[in-house]
Amino acid sequence: MTYDHDLIVVGGGPAGENVADRAVQGGLTAVIVESELVGGECSYWACMPSKALLRSPQALRSAQRVAGASAAVTGELDVAAVLARRDAFASRWSDESQVGWLDSAGIDLVRGHARLVGEREVGVTDADGAERVLRARHAVVLSTGSEAMIPAIDGLATAAPWTSREATSAARIPASLTILGGGVVGVEMATAHAQLGSEVSLIARGGLLGPMEPFAGELVADGLGELGVSVRTGVGTTRVERQESGVVVELADGSSVRSAELLVATGRRPRTADLGLEVVGLEPGSWVRTDDTLRVPGHDWLYAVGDVNGRALLTHQGKYQGRAAGDVIVARARGERVDDRAWGRHVATADHRAVPQIVFSEPEVASVGLTAAAAERAGHRVVVLDHDLGRIAGASLREDGYSGRARLVVDEDREVVLGATLVGPDVAELVQAATVAVVAEVPIPRLWHAVPAYPSVSEIWLRLLEAWFSRSRD
Repeated sequence: MTYDHDLIVVGGGPAGENVADRAVQGGLTAVIVESELVGGECSYWACMPSKALLRSPQALRSAQRVAGASAAVTGELDVAAVLARRDAFASRWSDESQVGWLDSAGIDLVRGHARLVGEREVGVTDADGAERVLRARHAVVLSTGSEAMIPAIDGLATAAPWTSREATSAARIPASLTILGGGVVGVEMATAHAQLGSEVSLIARGGLLGPMEPFAGELVADGLGELGVSVRTGVGTTRVERQESGVVVELADGSSVRSAELLVATGRRPRTADLGLEVVGLEPGSWVRTDDTLRVPGHDWLYAVGDVNGRALLTHQGKYQGRAAGDVIVARARGERVDDRAWGRHVATADHRAVPQIVFSEPEVASVGLTAAAAERAGHRVVVLDHDLGRIAGASLREDGYSGRARLVVDEDREVVLGATLVGPDVAELVQAATVAVVAEVPIPRLWHAVPAYPSVSEIWLRLLEAWFSRSRD
């Protein structure tokens, strides 16, 4: 048999790019098959454009909250300039630079729709309908990501709703916007569009940011309210209708909301419906489950990285998986024994208990590891340490009237941090320290000697650790 490459990667987003890059650095040949834009969802419809939309209003509000600087802020937000900056960060939806990077990294590119057609074989159909089959010497990696899930609500599918793609790439900000869903996408897009001039209503069946500590969702709900967002939680949607004047959303409590546009942000599903999964005995449309080396059980040549495996639907975790899988594929191609120990670089163990996440809302939320409830469900004896971030000198210097909250979840028996949640302005930059503490399982008596610089918001660590030792003395 003639092999085209050592490795075939289906999907050219960040996770797939990282697999291919590690493989090529390890001496293998690799090709990426991509049906849309090289760079994937994050580059064009998620991480980059959404954070660009959020940053300008955030910078303005920060300046408005500092005496002296606030007096210099005399104009309004330039929405057209914000959208232009967003367009630049999304590379104006051109993947020319990403393709250039593939060339420089020695990674081949084939454009078209890919499907598994056999063991180590991928069929590709290009835009003109021409078909070809690529054959891999060592491995095939599935990295097709996820897409917005549209729930089965009467009239929703025919109401032309926005998904996260339209919300982050729209050429104009709608006069009014209804958002279904209280997760990260819903909260961030409510924050962005409200600050850019849209009248926003957010509707969620449960609370906001459900998997996080409850206080995070509560504080974000308060922040959205201050921005003028109408937040309605604990209510479902029964029917949607697109009318000439906009979209009408009917709710389970008998009320309704009318707006120019409707954004559905109720979850994600894997992009595997037409991937040929049936060829390897898997169900089309399902998540592709893997072991910690990112290999699909029962198939020593097949791997899945990024959103498609359902382990942690975050770009940084997908890239982490990509690095691990690339190293594994190189090692196995060389006939080496794969280091599958908990801390070996060939495994993606952080996906289970040490996933950092940031919600760029107003206020920001940063978290890593287990919540108090999740730690208790896992059988840990838990101590919860809370502190008011506004009482930290560095925080009060950063913004007048700084308000926020921090929590550590500690394993009482082992004296290690299991999780951390921080809510407040600019807390995104604090989460890496917490991630190191969780991943490395640094004992709290040793963490005491990691002295935070004064006056910085990082001094929150001192206050939380003081609470631990004060409790121990009691």
